[in-house]
Amino acid sequence: MFLLLASILFLTIGVAVVAALLGSSFFQFMSTDVEELSPLEKKCQQIANEGYKMHVIYPAANPEDLPESDMKRILYLDDMWMKECVAVLPADSIIKIANNVERDITYGE
Repeated sequence: MFLLLASILFLTIGVAVVAALLGSSFFQFMSTDVEELSPLEKKCQQIANEGYKMHVIYPAANPEDLPESDMKRILYLDDMWMKECVAVLPADSIIKIANNVERDITYGE
């Protein structure tokens, strides 16, 4: 009888520890998405968001098939993205920005 109670007690403690660790990991994961961006990263995030919105409007279109103003806007944004972001920022910043783009657009930010 004592062994059964001890086993249940250890199982309960084990489940509580695992739940606490999972909860802690979840909150840590959720809080890492809110880290502050540098001014350049913020600018690049805006460029990426605008470019993504344009590419969503015209997902498979060739630039020549677009209205002229939209074609110029997409080419301008792509040029800014390459020159001011990809060429300057480290790869981890670019990946972070790219991962944020779809999430931001999806959640309406």
